[in-house]
Amino acid sequence: MDLRGSIPCVIRITHGKVHDVTFLDQLVLEPAAFYLMDRGYIDFARLHRFTQHAAFFVTRAKSNLDYIRRSSHSVDPETGLRSDQTILLRGPKTSQFYPDSLRRISFFDIEKHRRLIFLTNNFVLPALTIALLFKRRWKIELFFKWIKQNLRIKAFYGTSENAVKTQIWIAVSTYLLIAIIKKRLRIERTLNEILQVLSITLFENDELLPLLTNSHLQDPKEASYKQLTLFKF
Repeated sequence: MDLRGSIPCVIRITHGKVHDVTFLDQLVLEPAAFYLMDRGYIDFARLHRFTQHAAFFVTRAKSNLDYIRRSSHSVDPETGLRSDQTILLRGPKTSQFYPDSLRRISFFDIEKHRRLIFLTNNFVLPALTIALLFKRRWKIELFFKWIKQNLRIKAFYGTSENAVKTQIWIAVSTYLLIAIIKKRLRIERTLNEILQVLSITLFENDELLPLLTNSHLQDPKEASYKQLTLFKF
């Protein structure tokens, strides 16, 4: 997903038995681009390919990471940073898979009260910027949450491979169309609100922009005028 616009740029649908990390083998790396990944994608042989292609990655380190520290850099504890180190892997396999230096950044998240350890192959950006970059990875989780909640993908209408893939592609295509509409028409409504308007005006022959800017969305907390009062207090 391109975090500049919350738009998925690469989608791959696989069986549930396929490990997520294998996706990195088919990813076309862009030089100077940043790739944000969680710990499930840690495979140092695959991560070294990013360095070889002049691309950058930011991921979370596992607790059992075996490394030696080469140098440390000063940090401001008030920002949440705890350490900024240059390290080398020393595991018998990991040191062969990734022989170059890595950057290890320790950050304490005050909001969630937890400590996070980041690994990256970028040594230029400030340590705090690296931590804030990884925080934006949460947009990927929000993307999947939005699809599940709004595009009716919680239950599948068919169980065959073709039926499941068809419903997933329809859901993703719907998300993309709504996101494109929001961006090109510069609509201030949220994606949820746009979807709500379109769902009740799908077969109406009206212009899209006035429809999305002038429609009144009823607050779920407001009582419906058609609802009769059953009990009096």
